[in-house]
Formats: sequence, C-alpha cells, structure tokens
Amino acid sequence: MNKLSRFFRHLCMTKAVARKAFPAQALQDIQAAVAAGEKLHRAEVRLIIEPSLSISDLLQGLHSRARARELFSLYRVWDTEDNCGVLVYINLADHKVEIVADRASGRALQAGDWKDVCRTMTEGFAQGVYGPSVLAALEMLNGLLQRHFPGRGDSANELSDRPLIV
Repeated sequence: MNKLSRFFRHLCMTKAVARKAFPAQALQDIQAAVAAGEKLHRAEVRLIIEPSLSISDLLQGLHSRARARELFSLYRVWDTEDNCGVLVYINLADHKVEIVADRASGRALQAGDWKDVCRTMTEGFAQGVYGPSVLAALEMLNGLLQRHFPGRGDSANELSDRPLIV
C-alpha cells in the first residue's frame, strides 16, 4: 500500500463519513445484536469504529492491528470475569477489520473462525453495505461464542454493548 495514498485516505475519512456509513439506527441495531448475543454466551463483545488514525499515528507507521490492541487495552476488553472479551475493531480508512480476543476466547476459536467473521464485514463494506454486514458478522460471532461459552443466565454485562465511534 502506498504510504501517501494511505495518508490521504486517513485525512479524508472523518467522523461525518463514519456516521453516514453507520447512522443512528444502524448503531442501535448493532447494540441490540451485541446485547442479544451476550444473553446467549458468557463472552463480552465490544465494537469500535474508527474512521481514521491520527496524523501522529500515521507518521509512526501504526497499523490497524496495533491500534486494535491499544483499544483492547484502553477499553479494558481484557478485564472480564471469564477472560473471554472480544474487541471488533473497524478502521474505515484502511478498510480493515481486526478482532482482538482475550485469553479464553482466543484459545477457543480457530483463526479461520475469526477470519470468516472479518470477511463477512469487509466483503459487505466493499459493496457499501455497512450496518447489515456488521449484523451478519455479529450473528456469526455470537453463534461461535455460544458454542464455546454457553450462557449460564447469571452473567453480568461487563462491557458496554453500545458501538463506539472514536
């Protein structure tokens, strides 16, 4: 990827563009899907959408995977009772979806499972379909998590279900 074109993509990608891709209703639907899934399994899912990286991050060569790990730590996705927090990170400027999983969820699911969830979103995004692609991916993710971490009916909601645009 050309560094200059990446730089300009990030400069042009704003929160307004992100809100157009993910309007209020889409964010509400995503929040409902996260909440519904967490009733089926013990994992905690956090979805963060970032339109672009800061100029400083770009100049330092930060990439989506490293940024996702930063957010995983910053939003304490790792700090769940059963060590099965999952961050779904979407970087719109880089056209990337990254999933960072805590210890238990990272060991339980296979690399191909995570890739399938990511591919569901990125293929939809390539067609300009954002909200429905995330919902389809969350359905897949919730099914995988339910298989490995079935709900017990007593788990507290440890992380916000609300998708976050940072």
